[in-house]
Amino acid sequence: MTDADSPSGEHRPRLRAWGYLFGGMFVGLAALAVVVGLMACVVFLVTVPLLPKVARLARRLAAFERERTGRFLGTAIPPPPKPEGADPFTELSSPPSRRDLGWLGIQASLGTLTGAIAVGSPAGFVQNVVYGVIWPYFPGITTTVAMPVESWGDAWLAWLTALAYGLMGVLLVPPLARWYSRLSAARLAPPRLTLVERLAEVTATRAAALEAHGTELRRIERGLHDGTQNRLVAVVMHLGMAERALRRNPDAALPLVLTAQNAATDALTELREVVRSIYPPVLADRGLEGAVTSLAAHCAIPCTLGVGELPRVPAAVEAAAYFVIAEALTNAVKHSGAKQITVGLRAQDRMLVVEVTDDGTGGADEGLGSGLLGIRRRVDAFDGTTEVSSPRGGPTVVRVAIPTGA
Repeated sequence: MTDADSPSGEHRPRLRAWGYLFGGMFVGLAALAVVVGLMACVVFLVTVPLLPKVARLARRLAAFERERTGRFLGTAIPPPPKPEGADPFTELSSPPSRRDLGWLGIQASLGTLTGAIAVGSPAGFVQNVVYGVIWPYFPGITTTVAMPVESWGDAWLAWLTALAYGLMGVLLVPPLARWYSRLSAARLAPPRLTLVERLAEVTATRAAALEAHGTELRRIERGLHDGTQNRLVAVVMHLGMAERALRRNPDAALPLVLTAQNAATDALTELREVVRSIYPPVLADRGLEGAVTSLAAHCAIPCTLGVGELPRVPAAVEAAAYFVIAEALTNAVKHSGAKQITVGLRAQDRMLVVEVTDDGTGGADEGLGSGLLGIRRRVDAFDGTTEVSSPRGGPTVVRVAIPTGA
């Protein structure tokens, strides 16, 4: 007999439904408080400076409920994109914030009501059963439906009322929890893209992929043309000079051969560097975790690495994550003035998530050639997302999510 077939397994979904709605009542009360706080910040000029804090509290509450509802439904609810702009009024007017505000209103009303039903049904059952038993010691005690209990006949009516509460809980709470969890998930999740929007997004992603591919090819071509090719030409020239020297003065040929050997060694080294920039051999030898560990160990700034459980992902995704971390570390070393860097790498909801944080001076700008634009283009090629937070004074956080295709 499995857990699902056992009596305890049969009651587990009902208990989860009660727990979900019961927790939703407290979330609803918190949502009501946030709604009142937002209204107070908008209406009263004195409280306007508190608006950003209340808006952040609303987003945190929505994120908490997104995770809680996702656990109940057994599926992750994707978060909406973060609202852009530092102005709190601009943030509140953005589509993601408007959806969260709409959810706040629903949770403050329906969430509190459905939670009250989940709490009231067992409470009413217990209260009426107890009142039907203790009425001789407390004559005239009143049930939950305002009926005084003054006789055993009234006690039987109290017990029937308790039965009604129990049936309401057993029959109503599970479907109510399923209905409200789906309603909440639909409101908390980002809206589905229309076909036109999705086509525009795919077109932009394809253009970014082609641009990134072209940039990569140009970089490889420059590396081969300006470095390796020139050194190989030098090898050929020195070997030609050594050949002529052998015919005329064999003693003078040895230095030329040694020079050609050194040039060939340099050419081989540069060729290896070009190959390593296409797909680092350390990825093939040690995997993504080992490769990133090596990057963190060789970073000029003390670097703390946190790696979660990583499933096997396509080689192209591993290479993209590796280069993102390498570029972010290089940017931090060159521009941030940081004393500590933290690198996080984990798999989450079929995404490979990279997060690089430094405690530097902040103010990173993609338009200033800091390498962030290259990171974004590389990630866009995989239909991933790149988020950069770098206020003046720091810290700078680069967060990348790349679909694994799993």
